[in-house]
Amino acid sequence: MTHAPTAVITGASAGFGLALARALVERGWRVIGTGRRADRLAAVHEELGPAFLAVAGDIADPEHRTRLAATARAAGPLDLLVNNASRLGPSPLPRLADYPLDELERVYRTNVIAPLAVLQFGLPLLRTTGVVVNISSDAGREPYPGWGGYGSSKAALDQLTAVLGAEHPETSIYAFDPGDMRTAMHQAAFPGEDISDRPEPETVVPALLRLIEQRPPNARYAAGDVVTSGAVR
Repeated sequence: MTHAPTAVITGASAGFGLALARALVERGWRVIGTGRRADRLAAVHEELGPAFLAVAGDIADPEHRTRLAATARAAGPLDLLVNNASRLGPSPLPRLADYPLDELERVYRTNVIAPLAVLQFGLPLLRTTGVVVNISSDAGREPYPGWGGYGSSKAALDQLTAVLGAEHPETSIYAFDPGDMRTAMHQAAFPGEDISDRPEPETVVPALLRLIEQRPPNARYAAGDVVTSGAVR
């Protein structure tokens, strides 16, 4: 029997996660996808068929992660694990001096704690050729006013990824910054503004697929680091 590669993608019901799930299923992969909205995940399953295994729930919820871990173990060895689910925080984006601390805790639980928890059960399930991708943001590097909550959580995720990459040099572990995209979360960051000039998530997926195929050294990469020829800068 031919092995169908298997991926876990958090936040797979919309945006970049959905675009990546579609691309992988089209290439013969099996995808275990999570998302908070059960109705959206059901629609993705209806679209993509049995190759998409839906596990609805909030990735920040330990009980949901337990169900996800059980599904991943039952599916067999993993070839790809993508921590894509993110929480923006309040909209409009507040200044750090006014940031509600309970909201900041929610952002960190989703953007930092949950990805590590997923990796703690996911890394042992990875094949020797498996790949880990944590979705990052330029807000984790640049001090954009209003982006202190989300940006600092992505900076923490970048460092978490870097340390895991150093601790597991035998595994391909990357932080990937897809750049601005036309997604619901990006729209929430700019309420009332026209973001139609941002690229669709589908246009960024090929850069991540090339990164996964090429397996460069463990590091942080932006979509622009993967040039048209497919070489990683």
